[in-house]
Amino acid sequence: MTRKSLRSLLPSYSFGRRGGSPESSPRPAPQQQRRRVSDEVIEKRVAAAEALVAKWDRDVGSAAVLFCDDHREEARAFLDAVGDLQRAMLSFVSGAGDVAAAESSHAALVRAQSMMQAAMRRLEKEFHRILTDNRYFCRDLEAVSVRSSSRLSASEDGDDSSVGRADDSAGEVENAAAVAVAMGDLRAIAETMVSAGYRKECVKVYKLLRKSVVDEELRRLKFDSLTPNSQVRKLDCAALEIKIRSWLSAAPAAFSTLFSGERILLEHVFAGCDSIRDAVFGEIANDAAVHFLRLPEAVAKSKRSRDKTARLLDLYDAVSELLPEVNSLFSFDSTSAVREQALASLSKLGETIRTTVADFEEALLKENSKFLFPGGGIHPLTLRAMEYIAVLADYKTSLAEIFDGSHTTANPLSPSISEPRQAGSEVAALLARLMLALNCKLDAKAAAYGDAALSHLFLANNFQYVANRARACSLSGVLGEEWAARHEGKARQHAEGYERAAWGKVAAAVPAREVAPGEARERMRAFSAGLEAACAAQEGWVVVDARMREDVRAAARGMILPAYRSFHERWRSTPEVATVARFSPEEVGVRIADLFAGSDDGPDPNSYSSYRIGHDSDSSRSDGSGSSRHSRSV
Repeated sequence: MTRKSLRSLLPSYSFGRRGGSPESSPRPAPQQQRRRVSDEVIEKRVAAAEALVAKWDRDVGSAAVLFCDDHREEARAFLDAVGDLQRAMLSFVSGAGDVAAAESSHAALVRAQSMMQAAMRRLEKEFHRILTDNRYFCRDLEAVSVRSSSRLSASEDGDDSSVGRADDSAGEVENAAAVAVAMGDLRAIAETMVSAGYRKECVKVYKLLRKSVVDEELRRLKFDSLTPNSQVRKLDCAALEIKIRSWLSAAPAAFSTLFSGERILLEHVFAGCDSIRDAVFGEIANDAAVHFLRLPEAVAKSKRSRDKTARLLDLYDAVSELLPEVNSLFSFDSTSAVREQALASLSKLGETIRTTVADFEEALLKENSKFLFPGGGIHPLTLRAMEYIAVLADYKTSLAEIFDGSHTTANPLSPSISEPRQAGSEVAALLARLMLALNCKLDAKAAAYGDAALSHLFLANNFQYVANRARACSLSGVLGEEWAARHEGKARQHAEGYERAAWGKVAAAVPAREVAPGEARERMRAFSAGLEAACAAQEGWVVVDARMREDVRAAARGMILPAYRSFHERWRSTPEVATVARFSPEEVGVRIADLFAGSDDGPDPNSYSSYRIGHDSDSSRSDGSGSSRHSRSV
């Protein structure tokens, strides 16, 4: 909720000022006017004030309440009596003309001063009580405003079900009215005490109670204002995640409701007293706000980890969104520490994010594990890298601020970028650079399989996964749809390469022309052996993408079945050839259809849960075949 909407719920009601500006004590009336005020009138007013003050002074230690509906007129009269006492005291001070008059005025002044002290004790007690009874006024006003906004929205949507809302509306009006009266009483008491010279006492009570409310409300928002932020560095990942999540949840309410509400309350209670408002708000909110805003900086200073990048970006976004509110609420010199802390946290978060991303790029470029994913599936490097790059893409707006051109330096090990990218986009340049580095690493790992068909299948799987993942997040939006389409094209090219390498020899065994029975026998034997060997070699191979899997199977059938069916039909009745024909065309189709069994499950999280980019994993090798042990990269 904005400060404006909260303020609109506060009352304009007040008892009115007494004795002039609350910044200064009432000035003596002109000499001519004082002469017209008779001593009898002054004495009469003092006597009336004394009776009223004495009545409530006797009850100062009891449960009697002056500012309530039952004593509304008497409360007004009490404030008027304080004003009369002030004017009488000024008259006594300035009215003594001779020794006798001075002695008389001194006695009257002492008497009036004693009454004034008693009156201030009562007003201080009432001020304390009203503040205590209404300590959660910000929360109450927020609830009223939210319900009012909900009703307005329902009305605009044409919702006519108003039966159940009548009681709510009446309750809100009653609650708002009670708050209005309480705020009016606080303002009237504050004006009277400050005007009477009891500013220090009034402010002391106010600061004590409202500061405790701020601390309590922050705890209610799951933020412990008493815990040192230095402890953040000692938290494990799970505890740190809970703390960050609590902070992110509390941040909007802390500033738009809590601190904003405190500022509005001060502006209302101490209206016209700018020096009081600014100083008191600083003493109430400064420490809590600085401590609250320091947590993101503490998180940014904790041990760097790529796993924390998303949370660092969440914190960066949250602090950025808070900045306008911080600058508005804490705009004066006495609260400059809050503004400085917000900027310090934002700066440190940006610095840590840049360093963490640079660490990732360096780790990616130096990744040299010998791990080969069994069956040519999606490599843990691809999964981990795309997880991280997808996070960066989803925070492209924030990264554009963090990498604003003055902080971006390509790693000297990075391959040069030849792919088109958005002009002037540092984020696009960064992500394109990371993707190109990943592609280079995948090419190197594919070569390590030592089998052309499996190498092509590996690249087809990984490039298709990259394209799918890019479209599922914001990456294709940053690098462009054309970029994603090119990766799909690469995947298709490698799928075709797999088809040629895996099935070319089998397909070539079927003669394209009429042959003699002896050659037909050898060709049939070669086809059967080639099919058997190809299927055996590909046991455990995977094609992760379902559409690509069917396309690859269909392509393999297209390469082999039509020609083999004709060849088989031509020679199946010839005993010399039929005896070596181990597979019918239907059986060949079944063998091809059985390829890539087990691919439907997709990447197994257990296969890469312990894999970390940048950690050498020579001890966790696999030769890449489906029959090898399924080992993890550490």
